[in-house]
Amino acid sequence: MADFFKKLFGSKEESTKPRQVDSATTAPLSDQQLQSILSSQAPRYEIKQLVAAVGQSVGKQRDHNEDSVLSLTNTISGSSESVPFGLYIVADGMGGHQFGEVASNAAIRIVGGNITKKFHSYLYKLPTQSLQESLQEVMESSVMEAHQYIQREAPGSGTTITAALVLGQQVTIGHVGDSRAYAVYPDGRMDPLTRDHSLVKRLEELGHLSKDEVENFPHRNVLIRALGQGEVLEADVFTVPFPQSGYLMICSDGLWGVVNERDVARIINEAPNLQRACQSMVEAANAAGGPDNITVILAQLIG
Repeated sequence: MADFFKKLFGSKEESTKPRQVDSATTAPLSDQQLQSILSSQAPRYEIKQLVAAVGQSVGKQRDHNEDSVLSLTNTISGSSESVPFGLYIVADGMGGHQFGEVASNAAIRIVGGNITKKFHSYLYKLPTQSLQESLQEVMESSVMEAHQYIQREAPGSGTTITAALVLGQQVTIGHVGDSRAYAVYPDGRMDPLTRDHSLVKRLEELGHLSKDEVENFPHRNVLIRALGQGEVLEADVFTVPFPQSGYLMICSDGLWGVVNERDVARIINEAPNLQRACQSMVEAANAAGGPDNITVILAQLIG
């Protein structure tokens, strides 16, 4: 199993010369960190339990749900190591596009299915051939397959996708559109892990809109990237550490667009458990008018 994880995260070549790291194929784990995860005598890392919860609502102003969600939590266990495994995906079908709900559902099924297929043998301790791809390669190829499927089978539709693959204490994210992933901390900080692929975000980055203008921009929901839209798709794929002592949150704009970050962090940190936190965030979005479908996933490493 050690060879399996070394392939996933990449291994450091024995050389005294610094080499350029290809971020598309190599996750940022050092050999020392990797050995800490895999060794049963790990002095630096104590293997933790991964737990997660989901909240979802159609909202107050929609008559059908174009959001789709997948939440899978498991453990890859061997004779000498036990590694948390989680796959969490939120996809938001594009409102106003035909079959938006079909596109979002196809996105989670294809991305989720491809990734779990890659890890099936390890999750269930079955004989298998070694995996020949890194985590980021697996994520990117899965997102691209979903994009091509939607173009072929549901032309004219589109969807966002934010997918997080948790392995040990690393999170590999695939992202297109304006659903979001956050790191949420007990002190109330919320650090965005993803960047919106929206017109309003691009105009803000170019300096054409102030923060106040962003809040009142009439075309906040216009995307410049989405699965199923355009011949060429560039997905953001990267790996970050799991938020230590905090939470990983993935949500659609039905939550982040109506409940401010301060209130979201307060709800999470005051809730007695993850499920109650998700329910309370959905209730807060509906109390604010519920203008869109609402989906949220909250994950935590405990122990």
